[in-house]
Amino acid sequence: MDPLVSLAFVAGATSRIRLGTSVLIMPYYTPIMLAKQLATLDVLSRGRLDVGLGVGWSMDEYEAVGVPYKARGRRADEFLRCLKTIWTQDPVEFSGEFYRVPRSRVEPKPVQRPHPPITIGGYGPAVIQRAVACDGFNGGNVPLQQVAPLVTEIKAAAEKEGRDPAALQIVSRGSVQLHASPQGKERRPLWGTLDEIREDVGRYAAAGLTELFLEANFDPRGVTLERALEVMEALAPGG
Repeated sequence: MDPLVSLAFVAGATSRIRLGTSVLIMPYYTPIMLAKQLATLDVLSRGRLDVGLGVGWSMDEYEAVGVPYKARGRRADEFLRCLKTIWTQDPVEFSGEFYRVPRSRVEPKPVQRPHPPITIGGYGPAVIQRAVACDGFNGGNVPLQQVAPLVTEIKAAAEKEGRDPAALQIVSRGSVQLHASPQGKERRPLWGTLDEIREDVGRYAAAGLTELFLEANFDPRGVTLERALEVMEALAPGG
């Protein structure tokens, strides 16, 4: 399902949880429209939105949305500058290689100032630099053994750029597979009993993640919505 439409539904049905994307592929949108959609979500949720953005890797999807695959990194960097300009300037004016916003008033502005937290997904040095220039990193199922080296790299890049490493978010998704019996020390992290999964969550935190959000719907054995909700409720504090 479309993530922004889904989050709008969730925003109306909740009052406390954070809402976020992991991750929207920037070149599939225009900065002006995405800025308006995300600002609207931030207003409707009373400032509960986190924004995960990425460059994308699928040439087929680029072709489907009519965007050149070439220079996608440069396009994404300009997209980020344009998005922040739309959220923080009034009136707005932006002129770049790929995007242009004539002098305009763009509303609503986000509740969160200067804008909702932006985390960047992907892999490689360029992604680390984008993450440090924004509010942090947003990874897809980062293996546990790679978390500590990644955190070290991000913090070193932040210090080099004069950023406070402690102010950055370092986020990852984690696929969960719940088992009735213990899977042992050699198990895949986050695959096991409730106690084993909780132990693994602590290991991710100790390695330096600031947030690990669990995906109960990615299970090769197959999973129903009802079962996914049961797993989420069981893993919740007090579950």
